[in-house]
Amino acid sequence: MNEKEKMINGYLYYPDKNEVLFNDRLKVKDLCFKYNNLLPSRTDERKELLKEIIGKTSDKYWIEQPFRCDYGYNTEIGYNFYANHNLIILDCAKVTFGDNVFIAPNCSFYTACHPLDVEKRNEGLEYALPITVGNNVWIGGGVTVLAGVTIGDNSVIGAGSVVTKDIPANVVAVGNPCKVIKEITKDTKDKYKVL
Repeated sequence: MNEKEKMINGYLYYPDKNEVLFNDRLKVKDLCFKYNNLLPSRTDERKELLKEIIGKTSDKYWIEQPFRCDYGYNTEIGYNFYANHNLIILDCAKVTFGDNVFIAPNCSFYTACHPLDVEKRNEGLEYALPITVGNNVWIGGGVTVLAGVTIGDNSVIGAGSVVTKDIPANVVAVGNPCKVIKEITKDTKDKYKVL
């Protein structure tokens, strides 16, 4: 396997000693720079540029500026996706967002991991684990989601949380580390009535 295949498949790899990965990162960082410096009113141009950056998009999506990622091609976003300002996706492994995902400002998704073995870490090796966010998920401001995590459908992650382990469907979870505090039930859903 080459270094890119190792990265995508969760094996130790050298991110900085591989010309292909280095150039892939430079290319997407240039695209993100261009995206982040477009006038906000140039919405059509911004949307087209996001299609160049993100590996897979739907018909309806939006990411506010600024936005940064490592590779872009390892990120997939579903229908009706919205991310507010300062989204960071370190997508060394696959990062998949379902439909109707809403992300508040200053959120980060980190697939990159570094070995606990100091010699391997100092040698520049790393590995990556995928992140999966289900459908109808709301992620509050300042949330960090770490490598290998899956967040289930219909769940809400409270502001400031650090998600280190999987979160099941239909729950509210908060904290550092993020933990389930309640299930989303019919009573919870009916608490707020639309006038």
